[in-house]
Amino acid sequence: MKRLLLALCAALLATLPAPRPARAEVSEIRFAQQFSMGYLQFNMMAHRKLLEKHAAALGIPDLKVSWRTFSGPDNMNDALLSNSVDVVSGGVPALVTLWAKTFGTPMEVRGITGLGRSPILLNCRTPNLHSIKDLTGADKIALPAVKVAIQAVLLEMAAAKEWGDKAYDKLDDYTMTLSPPDATTGLLSGSAGFNCAFTVPPFQNFQLRDPAVHTVLDSRSLIGDGSTVVAWTSKAFHDANPKVYRALVDALKEASDMVDAELPVAVGYWIDDSKSKLTVPEVLGFIGDPAYKYFARPLNTMQFADFMYRVGKVKKKPATWQDMFFPEIYDLQGS
Repeated sequence: MKRLLLALCAALLATLPAPRPARAEVSEIRFAQQFSMGYLQFNMMAHRKLLEKHAAALGIPDLKVSWRTFSGPDNMNDALLSNSVDVVSGGVPALVTLWAKTFGTPMEVRGITGLGRSPILLNCRTPNLHSIKDLTGADKIALPAVKVAIQAVLLEMAAAKEWGDKAYDKLDDYTMTLSPPDATTGLLSGSAGFNCAFTVPPFQNFQLRDPAVHTVLDSRSLIGDGSTVVAWTSKAFHDANPKVYRALVDALKEASDMVDAELPVAVGYWIDDSKSKLTVPEVLGFIGDPAYKYFARPLNTMQFADFMYRVGKVKKKPATWQDMFFPEIYDLQGS
């Protein structure tokens, strides 16, 4: 009987399919980034090959890293959802929007880490504009993406603060989509069909060199010192590539520390990569202010999520910041 049972087991095992080899992780990771200086960690990672180093330490040698530049969050998110890129970066509202839209679906998206904070300035060249209360239908504001860019949401937060939540979109019709470099060129020309620009460093700082341009709204009056920039990816990428993802988080943390310790070097990398005509001392004059800080901890991201849910821009609200980010950074004690 024992021999018969062994024979039957052997016959049964022979009919089962051979176990599949473990799925290999990606050999290339594709980044999307924007024009601003909010992503100095990426410049540091690229020049010091930090991601490649951390991946090799985890048993993945020769990881290829590629970069694509986008002018706004909507195009980047489309690229992520179509699997054209793996890692996207941008303002916190873009992550909130995509997280709420994809939560619980096969395309679910969550944050990787924060990238830091910087003041975001609404600059205008019309002398009688001193606050958003002075804006009229004759004014036009250039920003990276109507309704979805962090600048657009900040303008809505300012409107809600001034006139109440029901009027949060009161100024939306005054906005138009334009990349920060083009918005800066147009604002300084004074003849581009718009008189205000809501952009990013260093473009906003460069605008203020013109004595005809002044600041009407500073993001710090709305969100304090909270994170303005974060990175995110799909849950599918996270789950399928645990080693590459771990290397990515470690590289971003190390890059944040290195930017903090070697800011002039990081600025030099950004100048080289963006082919900017600015000098390192000029840029340091813009971002040497302690208000500019690069760190991996997501800070006060819930204030965007709370506002966007409250006014109906998103239909789902995270209970905590952890709902929007992957567990690998829960030890950073974000908010």
